[in-house]
Amino acid sequence: MAEKKKVKKNEKAMFIANMASTISWIQSNNNEFLKPFGISNQQYNILRILMGAGDWLDMGSVKKRMYDASPNATRLADKLLTKKLIERKGSAEDRRVVFVNITKAGLALIKKIDSSAGPDQHGFLDKITIKEAKIASEIISKLRT
Repeated sequence: MAEKKKVKKNEKAMFIANMASTISWIQSNNNEFLKPFGISNQQYNILRILMGAGDWLDMGSVKKRMYDASPNATRLADKLLTKKLIERKGSAEDRRVVFVNITKAGLALIKKIDSSAGPDQHGFLDKITIKEAKIASEIISKLRT
């Protein structure tokens, strides 16, 4: 009888599959958490970007800064505009360029979300140490360079 060959798992492929699965799981948890606030994970990301910018930012720059570079960022911004969480203005030099800025209502919503969330609203970060988080972050950053 022929001996069965052990199939060696490709650990790097498993790592990527695990990361993709974990990203999806985190996004799902974040969307559930944000649902009562009336915004999605991607809309929250846009608000955080605008809050960090501290001033008007063109939509191209917003798209570049999004962790999930969304082709529908303009549609997401339109929804935030309808909710009066951001404001928008056109460029005097180029009609194709649109600038956005977070409103006081947008800042208040971020503050409300952050105060109810804390740094880890789901508690799953309690499962790893600061050292493990640093190592994982370094590995993930290494993939992008």
